[in-house]
Amino acid sequence: MGLWIFLLLHFHLGNAPRIEGVSVSLPAPSNVSISSFNMEHTLSFLPGPETPSDTLFIVQVLRFRRNEWKRVAGCLELKVGQTCNLTRAFKDPFLQYQARVQAFTPSQTSTWTMSRRFQPQSDTVMGPPDVSVSGCGNCLLLQVSVPAVKGQQQYQQLQSLYRELHLHVQRTRDGAQFRLTLPYKEESMITYLQPGVEYCVTVSVNVLFNSNSIPSKSFCAFTSPPPSRNSLYLVVSLLGAFSVVGLLLVGLAVYGGQLSYELMRQRLPTNLVGDQSLCAAT
Repeated sequence: MGLWIFLLLHFHLGNAPRIEGVSVSLPAPSNVSISSFNMEHTLSFLPGPETPSDTLFIVQVLRFRRNEWKRVAGCLELKVGQTCNLTRAFKDPFLQYQARVQAFTPSQTSTWTMSRRFQPQSDTVMGPPDVSVSGCGNCLLLQVSVPAVKGQQQYQQLQSLYRELHLHVQRTRDGAQFRLTLPYKEESMITYLQPGVEYCVTVSVNVLFNSNSIPSKSFCAFTSPPPSRNSLYLVVSLLGAFSVVGLLLVGLAVYGGQLSYELMRQRLPTNLVGDQSLCAAT
């Protein structure tokens, strides 16, 4: 009987710490799952029904290429409600991994509960990138970068996965819109836009074999600075002044022409009378 218990414990514990005199009688953990956002991977689980309050949990991961279970640093004595960060354990984003959780006390253990297979590159959710937009005449200058993350490994993995940018561009004035796909660069240009007009841009990242991408919020900018209200008022005032001056000049020209015509008309009969007197004297 003792030999059977020893063999059973050896099969279930794997690389877990060996505890003398333990028995496999604790409820196994449930709902073991791995969630991932921007290449930060987190394992969560629930304790089995009627799990004692002093129960701890250990996490191991399997890298399928090596087929060897390894303990996860920082996840050797988890309490109920705690999660396990697997980001450093999943170093290669293109490989497949699996995790398992076991409950234990000084005198008892549970069976292992497995997670589903997980591939970081295809299973992570790609969050929105950092975006800024500025005008450049009849275009918009778009700056896109990897969002702030906790570690250098996570940053490098994200940057290596970025392939394309999917843009949704909308003109604020009338709602006219179009979509555009550009290769990923930290600085890109959206061309052939109207100058002095405001556009809003939404950006999402395209990753090979991963459709879990969250778009950014909308970022708006004018292609070139719009005329200020003071400038607009000045232009309107000048146009009004020129219009008034033009009307005055036209009025003066009309009045001057009429005045000249009247003077000529008044002087014309006198000249004609003088001419007729001269003709009679001769």
